[in-house]
Order: sequence, then C-alpha cells, then structure tokens
Amino acid sequence: MNAPQPIAHAGVPTDRSSSVGWHATIQQYARQLCLTTVAEQFARLAEEAVSRKQSHLGYLEALLEAEIEERERRAVIRRIKEAHFPAVKTLEEFDFQSAPHIPAAQVRRLSEGEYLERKEPVVLLGETGTGKSHLAVALAVAACRQRKRVRFTTAAELVTEMIEAQGQLQLTRLRSRWMRYDLVVLDELGYVVMPDAAAELLFQVIAGRAEQAAIIVTTNLPFSEWPSKIPNARLCKAMLDRLTDRAHIIETGTESYRFRRTMARKGGKK
Repeated sequence: MNAPQPIAHAGVPTDRSSSVGWHATIQQYARQLCLTTVAEQFARLAEEAVSRKQSHLGYLEALLEAEIEERERRAVIRRIKEAHFPAVKTLEEFDFQSAPHIPAAQVRRLSEGEYLERKEPVVLLGETGTGKSHLAVALAVAACRQRKRVRFTTAAELVTEMIEAQGQLQLTRLRSRWMRYDLVVLDELGYVVMPDAAAELLFQVIAGRAEQAAIIVTTNLPFSEWPSKIPNARLCKAMLDRLTDRAHIIETGTESYRFRRTMARKGGKK
C-alpha cells in the first residue's frame, strides 16, 4: 500500500524530505496565520530547544511567547505613533536630580497607570521650560505601553480643530472622537487669551471627559491667574472645577529646567 502523499496547499511546498522543505512549509503556514515572529524565529528557537534538551511543549511555549512579545512591542509602537507626540519623551530621560522640587515618587506612581483606571485628571503647573511637557508626554508614553489609546494636542490646536469641525457641521462627531481616548494630553493651556467661543468649545471636551476618562493638562498659569486668559468668569470657574476635581496637581516650579540644562552643557564644553 502506497504511503499517503502530503496534501498540497496553494503556494506551500510538499517536499518535506529535507529540513529546507520543512522550513519552507512552516514559514508559509506561519505567514498564512499571520504569525510573523513564529516564521522568523522557529528555527533558531528549535536549535536552542535541542541544545537545552527542552521538551516539545517547552519549545512551543517559547515560540508563542516570542510571538506575543513582538506583537505587544509593535502595538506599543503603533499607540505611540497614533498619539501624535511632538517628540517621544520618557521618565527615564528626565533628570529629577536637577529638579528636586518635582515629586519624583508621585510622578513614578502615576506612570503605573492607576489614575487612568480611576479616570483622574493630572495638572502640571509651572513656568516655561520647567519640564511640564516632558513629564506629560512621559506619562502618556507609559500609558501607551499599557496599551491605552492616547492623544496629544495643544489647547490652541484642539480649539482650531473644533472651530473647523463646527464650520463643517462635524462638531458632534469630532467631540465623540475625543471622548474615546483613554488619555488626552492637553498641552499649553492658558498661554493665550481665549475668547468665549473658543473657551466654550474647549470646555465641551474637558467637561465631557470629567469622571469618564483621564486627561493631563499642562499650564504656565497659577489657578488664580486663569481669569486673565479665560475672561468669561462662568466658563473659567467651570473649567477649573472640572480639571481640579480629584486631580493630581504637580508644580514644576519657576526656574527653567531647559535653560539650566543648556548652561550645564555649555559649561562642560569649556
């Protein structure tokens, strides 16, 4: 009785009489199943399994683990790209020793993500150059690593986008999209005077996310000075109420972190 022949699949070699044939078959199957890491690493991990006298199940576990880790890595890269950060910053890059007044322990706790689950605001308050945006982006990158949907924008950019959407009768759709993110970073709030119409649009996003999803805001203004940039007293009070309720408020100080870093570099070149 003749031995049964391998079943031919489109594009899959049926000659398995050599390791080359087996490799080609496994690679093709893995790619058809969208297991790109399995296709790339099964041979190397098989050799390691033999050298370590690993069981078949142990080899399979290592192979699937490699696939999952690579998918998670790519997912994080995609989340970071979709967040539209002006530059990717991390907490590891922030020099807390040069800014001892910033509560490093509190910032690191926030990076663990509990505020995201509790849907709490984070407000970073300080002068220009004190590290507000760096810390905001670093916390948002940490959220991306936790597979959260994140979006970065400045207050001016968001208002402009909303005004354009309003003119195109797309404001409701746009507002809904901003509600779907797990975390929104709103940078540079309070840098320019905000007319009533702009403040009203911005408030819609802030109020909509209150107790529904987390938000990080950076501002160079003490809360007492917000009325100078948001002249509408009702809107200003309402915005502050939403942003400070249950908020983690971190003051980054008045001395420019960037300026001190630049001067330190120049001093080192002398």
